[in-house]
Amino acid sequence: MRKETKAILKEFWGHDDFRGSQETIINTVLSGKDVLALMPTGGGKSICYQVPALSMEGLCIVVSPLVALIQDQVNQLKARGIKAIALTGGIPFTELNDLLDNCLYGNYKFLYLSPERLQQSLIQERIQEMDVNLIAIDEAHCISQWGNDFRPAYLECSILKELIPNIPMIALTATATPKVVDDIVQNLKLEDVSIYKDSFSRSNIVFKVKRTEDKLYQLKKYMGKIPGSSIVYVRSRKMSVSLSEFLNKNGFKASFFHGGISKSEKEKKLRDWLAGKVNVMVATNAFGMGVDKPDVRLVIHYQIPDSLESYFQEAGRAGRDGKPSTAITITTKEDEERAKQQFLSSLPDIAFIKKVYSKLNTFFQISYGELVLEPIAFKFNAFCKRYEFNPNMAYNALRILDQNSVIALSENFQEKTTLQFVASKAGIFEYLDKNRKTAPIIQTILRTYGGITEYETKINLHLLSKKTGENEKSLKKILKQLKKDGIAEYKNTTSDLEITFLVPREDDHTINPFAKKVQDFNQVKQNNMAAMLGYIKNKKVCRSVYLLKYFGENAAEKCGTCDICTKKEKQGSPIKLEERVIGLLRIAPSTSRKLEKATGADEKTLLKVLQQLLEDEVVQLNEMNEYTLRE
Repeated sequence: MRKETKAILKEFWGHDDFRGSQETIINTVLSGKDVLALMPTGGGKSICYQVPALSMEGLCIVVSPLVALIQDQVNQLKARGIKAIALTGGIPFTELNDLLDNCLYGNYKFLYLSPERLQQSLIQERIQEMDVNLIAIDEAHCISQWGNDFRPAYLECSILKELIPNIPMIALTATATPKVVDDIVQNLKLEDVSIYKDSFSRSNIVFKVKRTEDKLYQLKKYMGKIPGSSIVYVRSRKMSVSLSEFLNKNGFKASFFHGGISKSEKEKKLRDWLAGKVNVMVATNAFGMGVDKPDVRLVIHYQIPDSLESYFQEAGRAGRDGKPSTAITITTKEDEERAKQQFLSSLPDIAFIKKVYSKLNTFFQISYGELVLEPIAFKFNAFCKRYEFNPNMAYNALRILDQNSVIALSENFQEKTTLQFVASKAGIFEYLDKNRKTAPIIQTILRTYGGITEYETKINLHLLSKKTGENEKSLKKILKQLKKDGIAEYKNTTSDLEITFLVPREDDHTINPFAKKVQDFNQVKQNNMAAMLGYIKNKKVCRSVYLLKYFGENAAEKCGTCDICTKKEKQGSPIKLEERVIGLLRIAPSTSRKLEKATGADEKTLLKVLQQLLEDEVVQLNEMNEYTLRE
């Protein structure tokens, strides 16, 4: 017997009613039809498959591309008291078998897995035994080579139609152009499909592009003008740290977030930001997926993203509560060239991809025909340095290997600590006697790891911290001292990437099947960059109209709020602005920023006027870098 959908929504999510097309989509799914749901970021896509799955007997299979996104969804469901399982990489066979048994006999409602997992014969066999009520393909744009995040493994998702026929399938995405929509329908083999598209329009978000020669000043200015929670997106880890420091020095509570920090640190940073202890998160694109904070008032792109899909998804994290919010791109002309340099000049050809793959196997000492089953910590910078690879180009090559299911690459901070006591038993006892303060901790280590006096042993600092009451930093200090005193051999290594080899090493035979696709991939990247730069350079078309048109939606009206719609008429003639500037400088010397504020003039126009006044020797700059009238 089916449960009433609104009752489910109220019980598990606390909402009284559905939003947008949610209820219509859910009813169509419950009628047994295939559905393609196109909804903006923050539009509540997951509700569209979670609610109908809960209203029916059986299990919902969800295919999703990112481990982080899968884990976030499963954690959210578990927090609501809903039984869900995630099949991610690195699960031993026996554990995998137990998890699949749970899907059959454990009354679980959701099974999340990656498209690569779906290709495994064991998974396919066990799925045929399951009582499946719905198939959900999340981030469905990944199935299209014209999409921003094309993953060829997604092309195999249609196998679910054969394994469990007559079960409705729902595909969901927030970023699909008309071409991508056609690819989704065709490649998933959606039959008699109902396509629902909520407008991608975010009328509560003011979209702006600010061209400037002083980005830090503009960043500080907007942060001061728009209070509340903010995200500043950058393209590099180094930039996330330096901008966070800059904002903190200028009185803003800021933190940074990128893929190279530990899981516990990520969790703490996210908690502090969600709780409002930190107002600003300066982050790479590693931040945001699955993060649900409704009251973000400002999203700033400090550097240009690689595509409008990425930009719109990130900007769309502003104002999920429907209240007025702002999305600003702060840019200089040089930024456009830097973006092209980073994203286009480092697109690898097939010869380079083969070279990277070969060196990758050499790096990990993998022989021809071998398949390493366990995930491996990967020191990317050391890899690039050893083989003299351009890091951007090498990373893009790895991403192509990832997209074509040769490897699985994830940003995952890992720390490995090993210890072996090398002193004799008498030497250890003597050391304990002389170091009474640390003796209980050393004894705990000896008791916990039986063979630690005979061979190098991997130790768990988190476990030892719990057992001893000492924090991990103090434990490392003690272990370093043991090494210094010749009592033990201690090693501590970290990595910020994790790599899993998905197929046996076969060199060229591994790469050749998708060699032709690489050229198409590079063309997509070039098209994406051109569209992104078109948005930045645009000076005539309403920002919202421009974005909606890109996603195949014709906006009836201009937004009336973006920088294009609100562009002031030019400040009279340049002569009138000159007169105003001279009048202000008669009162007191002034910086260009103060003059911009006092005149209300556009920064670019004002700088042109000041440049002309300098050339005409009407004004000069003093030692304080202020404009002053010549005597």
